[in-house]
Amino acid sequence: MKAIVQHKYGSPDVLELTDMATPSIAADEVLVRVRAASVHADVWHVIAGRPFVLRLMGAGLLRPKSPIPGTDLAGTIEAVGGEVGSLRPGDEVFGEVVRGHQWKNGAAFAEYASVPAKALALKPATVSFEEAAAVPTSALIALSNIREVGGVVEGDRVLVNGAGGGVGVFAMQIAAALGGHVTGVDSAAKLDTMRLAGADEVIDYKKRDFTTSAEPYDLIIDIPGNRSFADLKRALVEDGRYILIGHDHYGDTGSRWIGTTIPRMLKLEATAPFGRRKRRDKADEADPDPMETIRQMLESGQLRPVIDRTFQLEQTAEALRYLMAGVARGKIVVTM
Repeated sequence: MKAIVQHKYGSPDVLELTDMATPSIAADEVLVRVRAASVHADVWHVIAGRPFVLRLMGAGLLRPKSPIPGTDLAGTIEAVGGEVGSLRPGDEVFGEVVRGHQWKNGAAFAEYASVPAKALALKPATVSFEEAAAVPTSALIALSNIREVGGVVEGDRVLVNGAGGGVGVFAMQIAAALGGHVTGVDSAAKLDTMRLAGADEVIDYKKRDFTTSAEPYDLIIDIPGNRSFADLKRALVEDGRYILIGHDHYGDTGSRWIGTTIPRMLKLEATAPFGRRKRRDKADEADPDPMETIRQMLESGQLRPVIDRTFQLEQTAEALRYLMAGVARGKIVVTM
């Protein structure tokens, strides 16, 4: 099979297209003929090996443990392991290969991938492989964070800062599906993307400061993490909730080896009275299969992936550079 590999950490220049053996599968895995895979911030972090702490979370200390990058895919099952009972050859599926808190290559940028069956969901027939591949990591991040603070109830005023990117688009749509009145904040170039994704209101951050709104918000979902705690507190109702999702300036080619998200989140918990305050009536609800929730929302049309550009497998390095430029309006997808 053809696959993108990296043998060391670095810029997209370390990526190579090469021939590799088709992977074998364990008893609880399936072999997927990959049709599409998505490019997102987590993929860039692992390829770059920055911040350094991510190497201790599964990626590999000096070089990647797995040479094939990519975590999100969609495709057709070619073979199933002996312990897999719910899926069969020919099924069209999508999912996030790497789950939990590990940061590592997931081998999605290849023509075939071995995937734990439990990481996959059936692809709705109304959704293309490209659209399905654009969903898993970004939608799961948005869904899990919104659920962590107790969700959204009908009529909540929800603001998403950084709403024009991959996670932001899904955060808006999930909040809207739960009954929220959603405002998206991003650059002028992404206003149409936010409207297309279903935002009730859009704000160009260069023209209007959302923290001075006459009507404060019940929930702020903050992806870039670029405002002070004092500003954010001013923009929330008295018992408002705040979610920080942001990565450490992904695409930054500077020397951010340590990262700032962890100290920022610790400071938030210690000093901000609004923090991740949960709704008592909803905070403890468990979602036994978040991928199935995502599948249902895709099938119903509540989630509508917005794809900015697609690249061929051999153009994966170019796709990463496009991500790093910070101009993508929606998701970036690699097709096989």
